[in-house]
Order: sequence, then structure tokens, then C-alpha cells
Amino acid sequence: MSEIRVALAGGAEGFRPGEEVSGTVSWNLEIPPSRLEVRLFWHTEGKGDSDVQIACMETFPDPGREGSRSFRMRIPDAPWSFSGKLISLKWAVEAVAEPAGVAGSAPMVVSPTGREIVIGKPAE
Repeated sequence: MSEIRVALAGGAEGFRPGEEVSGTVSWNLEIPPSRLEVRLFWHTEGKGDSDVQIACMETFPDPGREGSRSFRMRIPDAPWSFSGKLISLKWAVEAVAEPAGVAGSAPMVVSPTGREIVIGKPAE
């Protein structure tokens, strides 16, 4: 069975704009991929159209059937993670083995406080 794991350094989940996110991607695949892409991206969930945007990507050509690599990427200034009644914006680091499309990911939050912004919730 093919598997890809993404681990963020120190188990961190909350980040501020401009900080670096780093970690390790490890894989054990049935078929050696031609490349492994590690992507820092955001996507929307909820009502209406979905949006996806890759903010940064590292590519490892001919990574072999199994192994691990570290990655480091700078987080952009925007957009920030938020959750609302109709739509939410989520960030993650994802690793994808191409061309098979086997993937693994680690969710994360990006905001000035390092915590998800909840829209419609009274301020604390």
C-alpha cells in the first residue's frame, strides 16, 4: 500500500504571515514516482465555488520508491485562515507523488495570531 506522510516541525499548527513552515515528508510507494511535489496551499470549503491556490512548491525529481526529505517554505502575507457560516479558508502542506497522484497532507492555520479567525463569533 502506498503512503505519504507530512510532519510539520515541532508539531506546530499555527503560523503567522511571513514565518517559515518546515518539516519532513516521508513516503513508501508501490511504484517509484517521477517526482514528488511538496506544496504550501490554501483552499476554501463551504457553499458556492471552491478556490485552491498554491502559495509555494518544492519539487524533488526521481525521489525513489521510499525515502524522506525536509522542506522549508515562507508563508505569504495573505489570505488568513478563517471559518464562517457559509465558507472557510484552510491552509495545509501537501506532498503529492506524480504521476500517480498519491498524496498526504498536514493542516495548518495562518493568521496574525496563529489561530483561526472565526467570523460571526463575539470577540473575546
